[in-house]
Amino acid sequence: MPKFSNRSVARLSECDNRLQTLAQAVVLTTDCTVVCGHRSADDQNKAYADGKSKLQYPKSKHNKYPSVAMDLAPYINGKGVVWDADQCYFFAGKVMQMAQVLEIPIRWGGDWDEDGDVNDQSFNDLVHFELDI
Repeated sequence: MPKFSNRSVARLSECDNRLQTLAQAVVLTTDCTVVCGHRSADDQNKAYADGKSKLQYPKSKHNKYPSVAMDLAPYINGKGVVWDADQCYFFAGKVMQMAQVLEIPIRWGGDWDEDGDVNDQSFNDLVHFELDI
């Protein structure tokens, strides 16, 4: 059975309890890692400068403490984080389904407008999940 590394546990501990519950439920059936929870001003502004975020500090949901956003990425066949879009879409379906079962309102970075159309996004962040609050 998959489980989180110590680094993932530490990152997850910076997140809202609902995101912790969701991630812990997902990892029971799907190997994954917490890439990011809370982001400091420097980390957020670097993510923005690198094109990994559209928001500067303090406007990202990663900037709240505890964070109301997490980046959760799949591992495939124990080979580390997978950045393949198809695998991320498949993984996001699992996360979204688990969130629905747990009644945790989330929004995914592959469908920002939550209309079910993943082809109408101007910016994809396929490992980003945030509380829809």
